[in-house]
Amino acid sequence: MTHVIGGMTVSLDGFFEDADGGISALYSDLEGLQDSACLDAARAETGAALMGRRFFDMAPDPDGYADGYEFQVPIVVVTHRAPEREPKRNDRLFFTFVTDGVEAAVARAAELAGDRAVTVLGGADLTRGLLAAGLVDELRVDVMPVLLGGGRRLLDGIPPGTVQLEKLGVEEHGARTTLRFRVLRQGPGGRR
Repeated sequence: MTHVIGGMTVSLDGFFEDADGGISALYSDLEGLQDSACLDAARAETGAALMGRRFFDMAPDPDGYADGYEFQVPIVVVTHRAPEREPKRNDRLFFTFVTDGVEAAVARAAELAGDRAVTVLGGADLTRGLLAAGLVDELRVDVMPVLLGGGRRLLDGIPPGTVQLEKLGVEEHGARTTLRFRVLRQGPGGRR
């Protein structure tokens, strides 16, 4: 069974984007991460990725994913509608646009991942939806030592008691601290 890893980078005060929708303060270390052991390990364990449409649309040119995105694996985009034009692809990275929900998207990503993990690359709404549907096995939250003071929080809207976590570990990567949790119970009524 495929291991689904969800999560995002947040500020110390819990925001994944600032009040203006910006994320640059959370990725001041992005250039240094490109050749880091932590990103190499994440790439090695990832067989396919999940992405929300809003995150996909953040790229100035979707063709750029095939040219240099840090995860060169098949990417499944959860969306209400596929784009009019198929983005550029290569022998490792191509997009599949799934319009019939998160369960179908996870199933497709699991097929593409083979015996490796499915990693959620972007989208707090997607991560929350996956948690609500009981589809996340591990939650990884990277905390950056910045205070945004406002914006959008990663886990807002998750009803109390519906997700139970077990700490797996804490890792430090430069300024970034990664909190890893096994998801024991999730979704409506906390089923797992």
